[in-house]
Amino acid sequence: MAKIIIRVPATTTNLGSGVDSVGLALQLYYTVIVEEKTDEWKVNHALGHDIPTDEHNLIVQTILKVDSDIHPHQLTVISDVPIAHGLGSSTTAVVAGIKIANKLGDLGLSIEDQINLGTKIEGHPESVAAAMLGNLVVSTYDGETVTAATLPVPDVSALMYIRPDGVSEVESRKKLPKQIDYDVAVHASSQENVFIALVAQGKWEQAVKLIENDHLHEPYRKELVPEIDQIRSTAHKLDIFGTYLSGAGPTVATLGKKAALTQLRIDLAQQNLNGSLRLLQIDTEGATVRGE
Repeated sequence: MAKIIIRVPATTTNLGSGVDSVGLALQLYYTVIVEEKTDEWKVNHALGHDIPTDEHNLIVQTILKVDSDIHPHQLTVISDVPIAHGLGSSTTAVVAGIKIANKLGDLGLSIEDQINLGTKIEGHPESVAAAMLGNLVVSTYDGETVTAATLPVPDVSALMYIRPDGVSEVESRKKLPKQIDYDVAVHASSQENVFIALVAQGKWEQAVKLIENDHLHEPYRKELVPEIDQIRSTAHKLDIFGTYLSGAGPTVATLGKKAALTQLRIDLAQQNLNGSLRLLQIDTEGATVRGE
């Protein structure tokens, strides 16, 4: 059997007040190589002892949810996506599992079917849709079906500040309030609507400033990344706007031109922050499947 290679981009989500709705694909990848058939599922990886190497692995669990009759294979995972850091690490495994099941089972699932399956597993659509489609994706989920729209982004990059300590999505979601003041919710919604409209019109410089004033999740999760104010302040001194808490944290993203973000990385590197800095391009392809 020819090897099948699945490549899934990392994602940054919750841009502004687009909580569980807006996601952006990044050129940071989770790759799974599907190798020979085996008697039992075997997953080779170097992701740590906490990640299963058998049928309990999230990739395999996803494969079997899509098609329980698929024969076990040996899988090899090569990933640059940090686990539990607000960059869609669980999503990459889920999307890879769906792509593998579709290929091995010859299921003929449409991309819409695949996004719906991934969302039912994840519980919300933004990271799944962005990983599947690439670019900037706006999506909504009614409990059964995802409606998603893709928006191309201009020549922008993302500087990611990644704290070494991860955080589970369950832990992060516990920090969110049960209720939001009506006026606050309306204001947050209006800002996000204008952000999306400006992106659609190609007015990125105007749009990106609107993702810095979220009131739906960032105020409650900021303690996960206390450096966010310092990063935003440093960016503003360079006239860079577009810093936000990525996903459930604890990663901070800043969007902008590559040259400007390169200078921001230099400035932040001199401030002895407790984390790493990665400058990434935007992925425009989404998840891919190829054979050798």
